Amino acid sequence: MSIFSRTRDIIAANVTDLLDKAEDPARMIRMIIMEMQETLAEVRAGAARTIADQKEMERAVARAEAAQASWTEKAELALSKGREDLATAALLEKAKAKSFADATRADIGQLDDGLNANADDIRRLEGKIREAQQRQNTLLTRIENANTRTRMRAMYKGPRIEDAFAKFEVIERRADLAEGHADSFSLGGPARTLDDEFADLKQDHGIQTELAAMKARLQTKEG
Repeated sequence: MSIFSRTRDIIAANVTDLLDKAEDPARMIRMIIMEMQETLAEVRAGAARTIADQKEMERAVARAEAAQASWTEKAELALSKGREDLATAALLEKAKAKSFADATRADIGQLDDGLNANADDIRRLEGKIREAQQRQNTLLTRIENANTRTRMRAMYKGPRIEDAFAKFEVIERRADLAEGHADSFSLGGPARTLDDEFADLKQDHGIQTELAAMKARLQTKEG
C-alpha cells in the first residue's frame, strides 16, 4: 500500500468506531495516534522530496530555455555566414531543448497537482491527529473510571466483603460478652454481714422507742 493510499484510509477512518472495536481501547488510541504521526512524517518527507525534484526540474527548464536562446543566436550567426547547414543543425538542437523544456514543465505541473492533493491530505490528517489527541485523555479517564467501578462492584458483591462483615459480627459478639461480664457485677447489690443485721436492729429499736415517746406526749396533752 502506498503512503498516499494509507493516508486516505486513516483519514477516512472513524476514530470512535475503531475504539469501539478494540479489546484494549487505551492501547488502541495510542496506536492510532502513533500510526497517524508516522504516516504524517512519511508524507511530509515524500512532499519534501517532490519539492526538491521540482526545484531541480525548474533549473533544468531554465537551462533548456537558455540553450534555446543560445542555439537561436548560433543559427542566426551561421545563416549570416552562409552556412545554412549549421543554421539548420542549430535549430534542431533548439527544438530538442524546447521539447525537453515543455515536457519538463508538464512533469512539474503533474507534481504540483500531486502536492496540492497531498497538502489537503496533510491538513486533514493533522486534524485527525488533533482530534485523537483531544479525545485521548478523556477516553483514558473514562476507561480508568469504568475499570475502577468494575473493581469496586466486584469487591462489594464478592466474598471478601461477606467475610469482612462476618468477622465484624464475631467482634461485636465478643464486645457484647465483655460488656455483659462488666454489667454482671452490679446485679444483686453487696452481700450483707452479721454486723449489718445488728445495726439494723439497733436502728429499728431506736425508732420504736422514739415513736412510743411521741405517742405518750400526745396522750398527755389530750388528757
